[in-house]
Amino acid sequence: MKKMKALHFDGQKMTFRTDYNNPKSGEALVEVNLAGICGTDIEILNGYMSYQGIPGHEFVGVVKESQNKDLIGKRVVGEINVGCGICESCKKGLERHCPYRTVLGILRRDGAFAQFLSLPEKNLHVIPDQINDEQAVFVEPLAAAFEIKEQINLKKESNIAIVGDGRLAQLVALVLNLSCQNITCFGRHKNKLELLKNLGIKTKIGIEPDDNQKFDLVVEATGSNSGFENTMKLIKPRGIVILKSTLASKKNIDLTPMVINEVTVVGSRCGPFRPAIHALASGMISVDNLIDSTYSLEKFQDAFEHAKKPGTLKILLKP
Repeated sequence: MKKMKALHFDGQKMTFRTDYNNPKSGEALVEVNLAGICGTDIEILNGYMSYQGIPGHEFVGVVKESQNKDLIGKRVVGEINVGCGICESCKKGLERHCPYRTVLGILRRDGAFAQFLSLPEKNLHVIPDQINDEQAVFVEPLAAAFEIKEQINLKKESNIAIVGDGRLAQLVALVLNLSCQNITCFGRHKNKLELLKNLGIKTKIGIEPDDNQKFDLVVEATGSNSGFENTMKLIKPRGIVILKSTLASKKNIDLTPMVINEVTVVGSRCGPFRPAIHALASGMISVDNLIDSTYSLEKFQDAFEHAKKPGTLKILLKP
């Protein structure tokens, strides 16, 4: 069996290896061009999902082997959930909720921080030439932002708050800005908020007293306990809270305000790839300003340290 370069997490620490086995046959084999580090990858190193294996789920690559010969040589991105195909969730097209699923780089499946990965052909989406590799890495997280539009009926006049100014919060703001006109992003980093301000989105550093219980919809995208607490300050009674970020913290959170104010809470995870690909290919959404730096796999420690720094946007890994 051929060997490849990969980052392996054993549950305690991550190491760079040159002797990792290539993915098993039976699925499409994809050579990874670029992979992105996201908040979930950082949380995995803190114990999220008790994952062991190759992390990474945001990627673009070229199909090297596939039973579908039309895919070979094509540039692709991939949906990360692989269902069993026979349970009730899978029959309804909800593989992301299959109780027996594997998830690329997150749950019982090696991910994208490697030279190669494998996924079923049906999980792959061919990327048009209008989208370059750097932009294509954003398809998966951008699809997660589009999921909000799938889950709730957005009203143009709704007063919307986004808590956070990082990678995911930026994408959520870009997506919601396509159909809503009253958006305020609450963040901590002036350089990140400037990117949104240039698009006409209102921004604030910190919450003021007159912001309390002001918003019909609040999207939490910080990946922190304080972000959730701020979300509960901002939401109106009987408003809707969208929880977008994953967090490994086991700190107790007071849910009493949600009950008192009869707040609807919606968990929001993966989303539809086609709208995300169309938005990038058509130029409706631009992610070019969201990339900070690109590192080789060998420099993964520097890459993750950079990704953890306040004010950092997207860090890419190049196998």
